[in-house]
Amino acid sequence: MSQTQDVVELILQDHRRMEDLFRLMRSIEADRAAALEEFAGLLIAHALAEEAKVYPALKRYKNIDDEEVEHGEHEHDEGNEALLALLEVEEVGSDEWDSKLEELAEAVTHHADEEERTILNGARENVAMERREELGAAFLEERERHLKAGCGSVDNVRRIVKS
Repeated sequence: MSQTQDVVELILQDHRRMEDLFRLMRSIEADRAAALEEFAGLLIAHALAEEAKVYPALKRYKNIDDEEVEHGEHEHDEGNEALLALLEVEEVGSDEWDSKLEELAEAVTHHADEEERTILNGARENVAMERREELGAAFLEERERHLKAGCGSVDNVRRIVKS
């Protein structure tokens, strides 16, 4: 991973890492439980950092649609609910686990695709690099804070979903 501070590139890097983790979670050769643990932390920290530091700032730009940003937040909720459903499955690799994994992958992939086409392209076109780097630094700091706090634990995800 490059050491970019551009918030657009940082978010894209997280999306690509999530795709890698989906591949690991689907692989019977991989440590699927470890991949899920990393994924859970990354998904929650990523979404919380976007909602706290990135989305509010992007709403200030006239060519970035507020509705797209709010839709992104709604899709975070859907992803969190799908993540909780997977975390609550008792047996990794069971039919139920595979089914919940696919529901999670569908929700997250749909959101990432939409976010990349709408919000991130808008940010790339309308937000100066200096501002994107400021947002990137804030995003990374917020994301790291949540990761260090164990944000991907089943108890924390349950709390987020129920709030």
